Amino acid sequence: MNKEILSEKEQLFLYLVGTFHSSARIALGKNENPMTKSININVEQASFYINVLDLIQEKTKENLTDYEEQMLINTISELKLNLIDEKKKNKSPNGQKQNKESKEED
Repeated sequence: MNKEILSEKEQLFLYLVGTFHSSARIALGKNENPMTKSININVEQASFYINVLDLIQEKTKENLTDYEEQMLINTISELKLNLIDEKKKNKSPNGQKQNKESKEED
């Protein structure tokens, strides 16, 4: 489902989704935090970003192009799978884990 030319609104929507996607990946320790140059895991924060994307999906139902809808579904699915994996690894009560020594690949 590769679409070469996106309208301005599609680009803006995908930028919005991408912003929450990046923030969730940083919170899951999948990407380095560009501000701190470190990798930290905050499951609670990642859950928040995923919930925001779920809300966007719910509120835009039947109002997206097929491409936008599929990108949103794929993004949410990827993040939820990563969240489940992280919750299995991280059993702390507050959902936070300090610094992660090595960066893991997806």
